[in-house]
Amino acid sequence: MVDRTPSLTPDELRSLVASGEIDTVVMAFPDMQGRLQGKRFAAPFFLDEVLEHGTEGCNYLLAVDTEMNTVDGYEMSSWDRGYGDFAMHPDLATLRRLPWNPGSAFLVADLAWSDGTPVVAAPRQILRRQLERLAEHGYTAMVGTELEFMVFQDTYEQAWNANYRDLTPVNQYNIDYSVLGTGRVEPLLRRIRNEMQAAGLVVESAKGECNLGQHEIAFRYDEALTTCDQHAVYKTGAKEIAAQEGVSLTFMAKYDEREGNSCHIHLSLGDSDGRNAMAGDGPDDHGGMSPVMRHFLAGQLAALRDFSLLYAPNINSYKRFRPGSFAPTAVAWGVDNRTCALRVVGHGRSMRFENRLPGGDVNPYLAVAGLVAAGLYGIEHRLELPEACAGNAYTGDYAHVPTTLRDAAELWENSEIAKAAFGPEVVAHYRNMARVELDAFDSAVTDWELRRSFERL
Repeated sequence: MVDRTPSLTPDELRSLVASGEIDTVVMAFPDMQGRLQGKRFAAPFFLDEVLEHGTEGCNYLLAVDTEMNTVDGYEMSSWDRGYGDFAMHPDLATLRRLPWNPGSAFLVADLAWSDGTPVVAAPRQILRRQLERLAEHGYTAMVGTELEFMVFQDTYEQAWNANYRDLTPVNQYNIDYSVLGTGRVEPLLRRIRNEMQAAGLVVESAKGECNLGQHEIAFRYDEALTTCDQHAVYKTGAKEIAAQEGVSLTFMAKYDEREGNSCHIHLSLGDSDGRNAMAGDGPDDHGGMSPVMRHFLAGQLAALRDFSLLYAPNINSYKRFRPGSFAPTAVAWGVDNRTCALRVVGHGRSMRFENRLPGGDVNPYLAVAGLVAAGLYGIEHRLELPEACAGNAYTGDYAHVPTTLRDAAELWENSEIAKAAFGPEVVAHYRNMARVELDAFDSAVTDWELRRSFERL
């Protein structure tokens, strides 16, 4: 059984509220973009009413674009349906303090309709369903996400007013692994590390990255749903802490023409005895991989292009996929090979694979659901794993990951693997999300067009 003991129990919350140490409870759910949407409650009211009965939220929250505009094409929510409510039920296993918001506690909600049935297109429910399918095979998914971000000396308001141009990064040269470079911004990194630890996350390390002002803070892997919940808390909290420190940071996949922000996702399988089901019987057993891992990894390859929408959900996501960029372009796997989309690392208890496709803009619930569904496809069809790429996958003879959101959306919409794993409602819902983004982008006039065309054309 997976231990989902909360970092703060309801009884502890009651004591903290009674003493006046906690006065606010934030309850939120992840939306289509992986952002936390919800309410701040007066703590006594939360304990008296919401803890047992939940609350409501407008169902348009899973039917809007990135800028929160109501858009058409969603079956679950529209003007014709009156934009009603869905229920928000607290998941008490996620209860924790929010150290960067004094006096506040936080927990995640699951969404249901008024008759109690789950909202199947909600990201957290999509992941839950795939984890249930995985459990039917006797496995548990253990996951770690590695989020990169870029920090600027400008506040969020200054960045907005500057149209996000000519911002000043906190580091002005490549600081990959540089202790000096991370030292320049250590007060911010230290706050994020320590306050995430106090919120129940297990911090591993912080390091500099290649782009200007780019950093990564890593957290210990955990059960898949817990990791995704913590990912959402961290991403929101890091932005809030940055704002409090008078700086800004971004997780967008590709801020400029240099290195993008990745979110590599590591996954292993635990069996009913708590052992790593991906580890083989010996070091020479297919590179240390069990037959289960070989099938699971073969499923990743088979579904990678079809599921790219889950790993790269935005227009900007596809700007990362350039040869020689450390972002993958080839549908290939390799042992500790960073030119491949799928990288096998570790041995024995640490045996796992890394999907290098997602960027910092990824919705972790959808991406991990995709990894699990792809792996189950490989297990259920006993797919054979092709030979590993031992060289440069950028120049190898491999299928290419989609290069645009439009291509990815078409692959997703027509995918029999996606329809079988997620069902037609989920496939249609996220196909429409992509359509909305594409329509908005196709109508926009960009700085690139103005610079190239204003005078010279």
